[in-house]
Amino acid sequence: MFPRLAHTMIRVRDHEASLAFYVNTLGMRVLRSTRYEQGRFTNTFVGYGSEVTDTVIELTWNWDRVEPYELGSAWGHLALEVEDVYGFVQGLRAQGVQVVREPGPMAGGNRVIAFIADPDGYRIEIVQPVPAEAP
Repeated sequence: MFPRLAHTMIRVRDHEASLAFYVNTLGMRVLRSTRYEQGRFTNTFVGYGSEVTDTVIELTWNWDRVEPYELGSAWGHLALEVEDVYGFVQGLRAQGVQVVREPGPMAGGNRVIAFIADPDGYRIEIVQPVPAEAP
């Protein structure tokens, strides 16, 4: 079982907006949340499964942060696998989620993908399972 990928941490500027997005819009659950009064930050872990067995996202909210974070050019994106990218993205769009790449086959391949953005501008790739190879 070990080693395993435990979590990915991203910094968020608006804790409530981020929770609404990841929990209400994407359907994740809050697994745990801890306030660090002395450090003036909150770590909230969200995901679809268990923090013990599944990779989850740590949302770090630094209470005094006013300016947006610079997202940088080295980090890429999170990815969510869904059965139907077209339908899933249509549902997200109806909720006002920003779609930054429309659903469709990826360049040079046949896997269907799309990209959305969270409230801080982090990119999230929406993918369908890899097609089974023909024998």
